[in-house]
Amino acid sequence: MQFDVIPPLQVINKTITALEGRGVHAEITPDRNEALAKARSMIPDGATVMTGASVTLDQIGFTDLLISGAHPWINLEAPLLDETDPARQFELRRQAVLADYFLGSVHAITQTGETVTASASGSQLPAYAFTAKNVIWVAGVQKIVPGLDAATKRVREYVLPLEDRRMKSTGARGSTIGKMLVFEREISPLRKITMILVNEALGF
Repeated sequence: MQFDVIPPLQVINKTITALEGRGVHAEITPDRNEALAKARSMIPDGATVMTGASVTLDQIGFTDLLISGAHPWINLEAPLLDETDPARQFELRRQAVLADYFLGSVHAITQTGETVTASASGSQLPAYAFTAKNVIWVAGVQKIVPGLDAATKRVREYVLPLEDRRMKSTGARGSTIGKMLVFEREISPLRKITMILVNEALGF
C-alpha cells in the first residue's frame, strides 16, 4: 500500500462526512497558502496558542508565523524554547496543553472518520484528547487511509522511518513511538475540533 498518494475527491468527501459525524468539523482547502489563511482566521486576537511539533505546520508557514510574533496571539511556545532547564521545560509543556488554541497534525485519517497520532513524548496528545478547548489539525489528504489497520500500518511503516531520518538529520538520536492516540469522536459541546485538509501531499 502506498501512503503518499492523493486520493480522489469522492474519497476526500467521504472522509469529511465521516469526520463530521464524529464531532470533528472538517473542510478541504486547495493548497498550503489557503490552509494557512484558514488556520490564521480561526484564532481570535489575544488567544493563547501552542503547537505540537509538525512538519505540516512548518510547510504551510504557521510555525514561522508563530515564531515571528507578527500576530495578535499569546505564543506559549516562545518561553518554552527560551528555557534551558529541563525540569522547567517539562512544566511549561504541561501548562501549554491548556492553550486556548492547540494546533498540529495527525499521522493518519481513516475514511470512517478516526484519526491516529503517534508521538515519542506524547506532549501534544492531552490537548488533542481533552485539555485544549480548540484543536486545529492541518493535514495533507495523502494521509487518508481505508481504516484503522491501514492507519497503524502507515504510522509504523511509513511515518516512523521518515521522522526517524528527519530527527537524525538534525543531530538528534532519532525517533520512536512512545504513545499513540486513536481519536474516535468528540463528545463535549465545550470543545471544537477542526480538521483543515489540504489537497496537497504535506508532512509525513
